[in-house]
Amino acid sequence: MSDKKPAPPQVSPYLFPIGLFCFGLWFFFDGWISTNPDMQEHLMFNRIGSAILLPWAAIDFFRTHRSEKEYKARKQAPESDA
Repeated sequence: MSDKKPAPPQVSPYLFPIGLFCFGLWFFFDGWISTNPDMQEHLMFNRIGSAILLPWAAIDFFRTHRSEKEYKARKQAPESDA
């Protein structure tokens, strides 16, 4: 029997930007597209929410993508002993 503990499961670094994007789409639909009369009292909240979450999701996605590319490049580069 081995005393070595298994590594915890990996979570995608893109999970947060995807979650932001989904919430942003939900806000966008309720604020701009929905014709449901019950949503009219929350119209401004949903419009502001979509205006904040959708750009935030895009910015975070590109930051995550860039940092993942840099991480993979560092991981593949041979380590030099200085």
